[in-house]
Amino acid sequence: MGKPKQAKPVKQQSKRESDTLIISNARPARKQHVRKGELSAGTQDNGQGVRLQKVLAQAGVASRRHAEILIDSGRVEVNGKIVMEQGVRVHPNTDVIRVDGVRVNVNEEHQYFILNKPRGLHSTMSDDLGRPCIGDIVGERIAAGQRLFHVGRLDADTEGLILLTNDGELGNRLMHPRYHVSKTYLATVLGEADKNLVRSLQKGIELDDGPAKADFVQIIDVHQGKSLIRIELHEGRKHIVRRMLKAAGYPVQRLVRTKLHTVQLGELTPGAVRALNSSELTSLYKAVDM
Repeated sequence: MGKPKQAKPVKQQSKRESDTLIISNARPARKQHVRKGELSAGTQDNGQGVRLQKVLAQAGVASRRHAEILIDSGRVEVNGKIVMEQGVRVHPNTDVIRVDGVRVNVNEEHQYFILNKPRGLHSTMSDDLGRPCIGDIVGERIAAGQRLFHVGRLDADTEGLILLTNDGELGNRLMHPRYHVSKTYLATVLGEADKNLVRSLQKGIELDDGPAKADFVQIIDVHQGKSLIRIELHEGRKHIVRRMLKAAGYPVQRLVRTKLHTVQLGELTPGAVRALNSSELTSLYKAVDM
């Protein structure tokens, strides 16, 4: 008979497992303040909540074991309070959960896109007069039940970035003047602009509904009686950029919104739509204190 097999010795760990570096894969939450009873598919809490480590694992932050290590390390907070106790139950669609300060995305119901609105397209989801509108481009998504709406408006002659979402809270905050969310435009104007225009726009232009001023102005190019101006401001009054430049003596020939806070149009072609990435969404949340 062969020799009996000996049990393998238990490997001694040289350091505590809780000291192991665990990198969080947390995605930013799209929104976690929803009506009672609206739970994501596959998440059942029966009114008693779901274990925090399970929620973190389902959100793709880490495995359950590594989620426990994150909790032990004090890197997880729920509703603004650090949680270091295992087995705490949470309500993922109503509690605000963060890992390393980043809200965890446990609600996949909300959608976030940017559209490069072409010139001539109206900023409505439908138009009673049959004019071309945003809804013509995103109609398939609306038909699929995503219930998207546009955040703010661009007039028909203005092109560029417009945010589409079904997150009412984020949309309302981005439009609220208290958060001073910046918007950047490229304007082609008649006239050869100089430093006087820059000073005038930054100092403030008197309009019929009150003064308006830009946060930043830059002359990009001057050529053959026209100028390309970059202008950044946080005001949201109707036709504000066009009215400011006209009042300053430089009527707008073409206007393109290129940026909303840190979200940039980039190489997106007119009429194209893309989803926001994680860093862009995180940046918007921070801008409006969500």
